[in-house]
Amino acid sequence: MAKNEQLSLFARADSPPVPVHLAGVAVREVQCRDVLNCRAGADYSFNCYTGCSNGCAYCYARYMQRFHPHDEAWGRFVDVKVNAADALARQVRRVVPGHVFTCSACDGWQPAERHYQLTRRCCQLLLEAGFGLTVLTKSELVLRDLDVFSGRNVCLGVTITTADVAAARLWEPGASPVPTRLNVLKRAKAAGLQTLIAFGPLLPGISDTENGLRALFALAAEADADRIWTDGLNLRPRVWESVQALLRRNRPDLLRHYRGILFDKAARARYDDELQGRIACAAWEFGLSERLG
Repeated sequence: MAKNEQLSLFARADSPPVPVHLAGVAVREVQCRDVLNCRAGADYSFNCYTGCSNGCAYCYARYMQRFHPHDEAWGRFVDVKVNAADALARQVRRVVPGHVFTCSACDGWQPAERHYQLTRRCCQLLLEAGFGLTVLTKSELVLRDLDVFSGRNVCLGVTITTADVAAARLWEPGASPVPTRLNVLKRAKAAGLQTLIAFGPLLPGISDTENGLRALFALAAEADADRIWTDGLNLRPRVWESVQALLRRNRPDLLRHYRGILFDKAARARYDDELQGRIACAAWEFGLSERLG
């Protein structure tokens, strides 16, 4: 099959005529002009959805609300770019193949993806066109697409913010449970893929402690993850309002600690140094130091 025929095949839009129903989430079908974007740390990124029903309290992508205002709160709306595969097919004909971070401002395998299959189709198109992928998700739905990734230039990763299952349910209510995410890594590894585990943002007083980090790195060792990323909680637009509200409801004892880390530059500098030390110790304990970064 010729390359142009392959692109046409994978770009076909077979989206259902009406939006999928997600309880408590406003789903809108929209059109987009393009999908592939340049991204720091990778050649490109793409997102088939604006908004994410995972509803993570710390989500940095909340900044998107500045450019795409919605009446609904973050986590309560998803705009579905129903022509994403068609738009991407046009783009890949005119850009140099490179590495693509999947996805940068939403979870590409959030519940709407089960219905629309846009991320799957775009990944398939990119791989057929010679691009490589770094996949990062909190959803077990990504296992559906192992057939697309197998034997290709793909690193499949999951984000785990805390090993505490109860805390994870509070901070990321729409994400797959932590044990399920760990199983995604094990299945990907068994399928011969490179794997990545991302610990971030590390939650102050919850998963950034010695015990919290030890629990996280124990998961990385259990899954035999090839690469490990870490990230401290950072101040991003609209994030503090969400984090503060969650802490007031569930962990008011940590409010002062979070304020210091996020708003006091001197305290933040000390915190970063101490956190990096704790991360290095936990990685060394489990023999994973060389996999950091």
